[in-house]
Amino acid sequence: MDINAKIESLKLVPVVVLEDAKDALPLAKALIDGGLPVAEVTFRTAAAEDSIRAISEAYPEMLVGAGTVTNLEQAKTAVAAGAKFLVTPGFSDEVTRYAVENDIPIFPGTCTPTEVMRAMSYGLKVVKFFPASQYGGLNTIKALAGPFPAMRFMPTGGINAGNVKEYLADKHIIACGGSWMVKSDLIAAGKFDEIKRLTQEAVALVNEG
Repeated sequence: MDINAKIESLKLVPVVVLEDAKDALPLAKALIDGGLPVAEVTFRTAAAEDSIRAISEAYPEMLVGAGTVTNLEQAKTAVAAGAKFLVTPGFSDEVTRYAVENDIPIFPGTCTPTEVMRAMSYGLKVVKFFPASQYGGLNTIKALAGPFPAMRFMPTGGINAGNVKEYLADKHIIACGGSWMVKSDLIAAGKFDEIKRLTQEAVALVNEG
């Protein structure tokens, strides 16, 4: 199964901010035990590289990627650490070119028709839509799907348990990125049982009829 198909089957991509790499493995275990073996570990902190490396080595069955990748150096560092996919908050030609040339799945951040067209010029079939709620959410995605019917979107930003099913009901959405099941305060407090419980609830929610 390719990574796009895997992400589509899971429906959710937890967006994780790790301040300390020691939390990486218990967090990964909580997500796996909760039924969601995927994580986008953001490069917002210095712990990202070590966290990705630890998870990819200890849990090879987990789909771990790097998020908030804003430059080529971060992209290369993430891939060397074991990241299986890259996510950028905006569109970077340099990072996208590197990913495409090296067969690394990438979900570049877009929110305008121009950025979607740039992604299409690299042959990409899925883009991140960010920040989703601030840029019109589902209504904007539906509008973009008009001129770009073959493009799929992974909205992130403002996605929560209250609106995720509405997003996922749209055929142009491959999955949603969210952080409500992996909140930073829960990670910092070591409440991994709570993260597991919230993950189980999220998985049940997106899979119910």
